[in-house]
Amino acid sequence: MRKVFALLLCFVITINAQIKFDDYFVDQTLRFDFFHTGNKTTETISFDKLVKEGQWSGPKKNLIDPFGYGNYFFKVFDVTSNNLIYSRGFSTLYQEWQTTEESKNTMRTFTGSIIMPFPKEKIRVEIYRRDRKNNFVKKFDYTVDPKNYFIVDERIRPYDNFKVHYSGDPSSKLDIVFIPEGYTKAEMEKFHKDCERFAGYLFDYSPYKENKDKINIWGIEAPSNESGTDIPAKNIWKQTLINSSFYTFDSERYLMTTDYQTVRDVAANAPYDQIFIMVNTSKYGGGAIYNFYSMTCVDNKAAKQVFVHEFAHGLAGLADEYGNDNTYQDMYPTDVEPWEPNLTTMVNFDSKWKNLIEPGTPIPTPPEDKYKDKIGVFEGGGYVAKGVYRPTFNSIMNSFTSNEFNQVCKDVIQKIINYYSE
Repeated sequence: MRKVFALLLCFVITINAQIKFDDYFVDQTLRFDFFHTGNKTTETISFDKLVKEGQWSGPKKNLIDPFGYGNYFFKVFDVTSNNLIYSRGFSTLYQEWQTTEESKNTMRTFTGSIIMPFPKEKIRVEIYRRDRKNNFVKKFDYTVDPKNYFIVDERIRPYDNFKVHYSGDPSSKLDIVFIPEGYTKAEMEKFHKDCERFAGYLFDYSPYKENKDKINIWGIEAPSNESGTDIPAKNIWKQTLINSSFYTFDSERYLMTTDYQTVRDVAANAPYDQIFIMVNTSKYGGGAIYNFYSMTCVDNKAAKQVFVHEFAHGLAGLADEYGNDNTYQDMYPTDVEPWEPNLTTMVNFDSKWKNLIEPGTPIPTPPEDKYKDKIGVFEGGGYVAKGVYRPTFNSIMNSFTSNEFNQVCKDVIQKIINYYSE
């Protein structure tokens, strides 16, 4: 399987070498907004709107996604030639919701949004979703005419941005945008200081500290009417910028928002590849979804670790390595290999971290002291205790008794940083 992956990577590199950004795109961003509607077993994707945004900050050389991560994937084709000219994997809050008890008896609609370089000519956007066997199946397609005068050409929510950490041209850097949530106008100075503090947190960890010169961090001065965030179980409701809330999916610590298009509106005020939302609260919580957004409390004593843990979800698609959470049901079927790079069901372990395991280490690996500092295959992960395995006995993706990423996770993060910066 590793040989197959190597061949696929070479194929993607070859395609990327053949696609010249200036042949198909201008240096701006096209945002494609849509809706997910359905219940546990159904989904309809429907078109909402197109938005023309500022400078394209994503890679101009690596236009074809080489990883294949995410529960969803979108492809962009040039209509005239039918050439694939851009692709990207992502996940959604909707897909997570479908694994909850509520989805069995309720129809809901969630907002969705993807971005791509702004095309010169007509393109076809195709959105795929993984089926029960983790194969991508096309769910939706839409033809975009860049000359369509219904494309929104304005800053929907204009705010000033500022540089938190700047290394150079956004097109060759990993650009992270910090969005304030629950900071009033009078608290913008606090937000600036929190941005500096959290940038420092990021660069305390490997492999970010070794790649500081490949990363830009931006802040957006976007105040809320009230300070804090919603805590429904305590009947606390705040008028905030992006309508965040604890108790997402009735999990107290899951701090998220369903108002994804407002998140995009605010993020558009700076170049960005990743969105991180900083919530002005001391209550423990956070959340993140791959190539969607990441979020954390800022004033809790564990905020540093929550931030770094959640950002690894959003940036690199890393999964939770703990096995004791009943929020989700059947998130990782044991007869299918997870797409997340730091979990395995042993269905296709050759495609994961098998090459990092020292000879003599048993597979699966018992939780004995002699193996606790080694790469292995430890049972328990992906919210279940049995049938799903993680690379190490402990890491920051498992519990905060560890304060570092294991080598498997470090390698993945490094590849993602290289993708944005090379």
